[in-house]
Amino acid sequence: MSYLRKSLAPGETIVAIFRLHWSMWIRFWIVVVLGIIAVVALLWIRLQWAQWGALAAAIIAILIAGYQWLWLRGIEQAVTNRRVVRKTGIVSRTTTELRLASIETVDLRQSFWGRIFGFGNVEITGRGETAMVLDRIAHPIQVKRDIESAYSSHIGTQQAGAVA
Repeated sequence: MSYLRKSLAPGETIVAIFRLHWSMWIRFWIVVVLGIIAVVALLWIRLQWAQWGALAAAIIAILIAGYQWLWLRGIEQAVTNRRVVRKTGIVSRTTTELRLASIETVDLRQSFWGRIFGFGNVEITGRGETAMVLDRIAHPIQVKRDIESAYSSHIGTQQAGAVA
């Protein structure tokens, strides 16, 4: 069970889960491919020390790729009907949570390449110095729209409750 689901308060529901863009996985795949190439090349040359070199290259590639995979899998980002949540880490965890009622701005930062490939950063600013950045997020315009919709719904329910 994910951190997001475990941390929901009674009556709180997940409105949208935000995924990282596929480009965040490029470093992982480069390490995997280079590791395979190194192992195959070292085994192909058939020198006495090459088998140990292939084993060392395989271990290093597995360690680096494993770390990258764990780091990427440890990122969870979502908006609920009460807050925006970003969690990083598996062994040690860091969370940033911003209540919808305290959101002041939702900004979109998208480079030229981000516009072409469909990724960007969404920066959410709250009251005071609170800020949260959702880095390299896929479909950033939709993410911005989801956060603003959740904010509007939250404010609407608060105002309806205050009138009643």
